[in-house]
Amino acid sequence: MTREEAENKLKEIFGLDHFYDEQWKAIERILKGERILMIERTGFGKSLCYQFPATQFDGVTVIFSPLIALMRDQVDSLRKKGISAAYINSEQTPEENLEVIEKAKAGEIKILYIAPERLDNDLWNNATSEIKFSMVVIDEAHTISMWGHDFRPAFRKIVNVVNLLNDLCPVLAVTATATKKVQEDIEAQIGGKITTIRGSLERENLRLHVIQVNSEEEKMIWLAKNLNSLPGTGLIYTGTRTSTEDYAGWLNYVGIKSTWYNAGLDADSRRSIEKGLMNNEWKCIVSTNALGMGVDKSDIRFVIHTQIPASPIHYYQEIGRAGRDGKLSEIILFFNEDKDLELQKSFIENARPSEEKYNRVLNCLSKAIHTKTEVLVECNIKDSQLRTIKADLIDMGIVREVSDGKRKVLEMVMNAPKFDYHSFDQQKAVKVGHLKSMVDYVNTTKPRMQFLCEYLDCKDNVEYKNCDNTDAKKYYVEHDSALENKLKLYRESSFPMLNLANSAMWKEIKKEDGETYKLKMYVRYPDTYEFYRGDELIGE
Repeated sequence: MTREEAENKLKEIFGLDHFYDEQWKAIERILKGERILMIERTGFGKSLCYQFPATQFDGVTVIFSPLIALMRDQVDSLRKKGISAAYINSEQTPEENLEVIEKAKAGEIKILYIAPERLDNDLWNNATSEIKFSMVVIDEAHTISMWGHDFRPAFRKIVNVVNLLNDLCPVLAVTATATKKVQEDIEAQIGGKITTIRGSLERENLRLHVIQVNSEEEKMIWLAKNLNSLPGTGLIYTGTRTSTEDYAGWLNYVGIKSTWYNAGLDADSRRSIEKGLMNNEWKCIVSTNALGMGVDKSDIRFVIHTQIPASPIHYYQEIGRAGRDGKLSEIILFFNEDKDLELQKSFIENARPSEEKYNRVLNCLSKAIHTKTEVLVECNIKDSQLRTIKADLIDMGIVREVSDGKRKVLEMVMNAPKFDYHSFDQQKAVKVGHLKSMVDYVNTTKPRMQFLCEYLDCKDNVEYKNCDNTDAKKYYVEHDSALENKLKLYRESSFPMLNLANSAMWKEIKKEDGETYKLKMYVRYPDTYEFYRGDELIGE
């Protein structure tokens, strides 16, 4: 297919006039059945590099992605264009996921998104031999590299699927954040003859600022004083779930319309907030980094971090949510040298269970095979800890998960390598180095975008003029006694009620007359009740 022919089809299917040169460079190779690693900035249009070829292939293109929000957005968008698309993830019931698998086996789906965690599912594993794969895509490909900033051992199983493909089946791995070391690791894992396309990571429309503060209160006061003067709507990232509620509560308290978002919300609440973000219902959403990745909103005008991220790579990726339409967007990082490093250091220190807990599990499995539940009970460890230990030991080739005919069990691998906890210490040291580099970013005198691009091994020959070290405005915290008193009052009072589903509990009540009513009880106001008949409020 020539570029002219492809762009005629692009106009017909996607309503776009042309590909970028770098997009076509990848697409042309994919159409020939080649393997590609694409490293391009956020907002470049990497998704088109697999969506377009998928429409031209006879079979199912499978996209492994850790981003559930992205799945929802892209599947909705593809369906509106008349392209049969679906996803498999934890938000759907087992029955819904099974229905999708059956349609994929029948060739009724052209593009299928799947969360990598589903690779542990027997239904999916049994179906792979019956699905006609036309292409495999690894989105956020840095997650399969142990040197990547968001490495997840379980995601390495994606490579097992790649290894089952014939040499003519194209593979595309995409990421916006890969150092040379991560790039080389991904190339080695995917194998075969692979071409890497690395584009410019410079984002000239992002204006980067750092605000040095002495307390959490100074951050909150600056936001109350200045947030409304920033253009449009945006995201405020915090380090913990609790602080998302605290900051959003404060902003609402001072009259800035905000809401909060974190992984503790139920699926319906997350979808509702994501929809509200698209419709600009709030000035900002205060979130952990659970929000943003995969949300296809081009006009986020500001991204603010109240806590220092784990590394310049994390930071580049998170600020990449802003200004995808190419227009100016404000990027602000608060930093309290005395306090802000403590949180990230605790995350690094507690990223993995202790060596003793790994040995508990190994000792347990050395005696006999066990189900996951049996291991939890016998070893007296938390479910989250076992998930990490299990993924690591499987990745090391020491333990495997098999079926004994009735249930899944864990067993030791014969002649397995010896368990070496030292490798985790090495990874911890790397993370400490990343965090130090983030502090270097705060204190650098060079252009901040240049610092980030060089950290990602991208050395563009451009002049950077988009930060507070060059031509952009410098921000400071100014004393404001009125806001200081207001913040004190806020701290002394209970948090204001936020209009979210998980801030209340529901209970059904059946009256003697047979009518069913719903009682809404507010978590933060335990003496407040509302009675509903259906969706109608009938009393308080």
